[in-house]
Amino acid sequence: MNTAKEDILLWESFRKGDREAFATLFRDNYELLYRYGGKFVTNTSQLEDCIQELFVELWQAKSRNAVVSVRAYLLKSLKYKLLKIYRQTRITLSAGDSDGGFEFSHEHFLITGEEEAERKRLLLRALEQLSGRQKEIIYLKYYQDCSYEEVSEIMNINYQVARNLLYQAIKSLKNRLPRLLQLIFLLSAIMGHYTLHAANTL
Repeated sequence: MNTAKEDILLWESFRKGDREAFATLFRDNYELLYRYGGKFVTNTSQLEDCIQELFVELWQAKSRNAVVSVRAYLLKSLKYKLLKIYRQTRITLSAGDSDGGFEFSHEHFLITGEEEAERKRLLLRALEQLSGRQKEIIYLKYYQDCSYEEVSEIMNINYQVARNLLYQAIKSLKNRLPRLLQLIFLLSAIMGHYTLHAANTL
């Protein structure tokens, strides 16, 4: 996966009409967009169509704006495209939230052994009780390692609201987890390598 700086260089080339840079942006970001979009919708064909349409629209756009984070810009664009289609056609969102559902699944965890499987079950159950926005910010921060600035752009909230939302999400999650699992989750989140999937394996 490209670094943020490499993505910006590709984006600048794309803005100048470089087809190869555009094709590279599509290839390098497709899986990221597919994983993220899959948290909102259950119809994979419709999701694939949305991603392709997003890039077609980007290429056809007369104005190609400069961006601070290519990843954040693409994720936000896909999210709002999916929500727009939902409002028009009432496609099934994962969690049925009015602001867009967001779901975790067993595939988000790399856990083996009976004891670890039980921890996974408890964590999934706790995550399922969070709101769609709380799930989304946990995913973006801990699975995709997004900065607060990127989270703010993707979720269309300001920096402080993003921090507060993550704090409330973690607080709610802690309240739903046994004490030992709380410690494992929080320490691992701080260390940045929890037994949740790394972003490139989601």
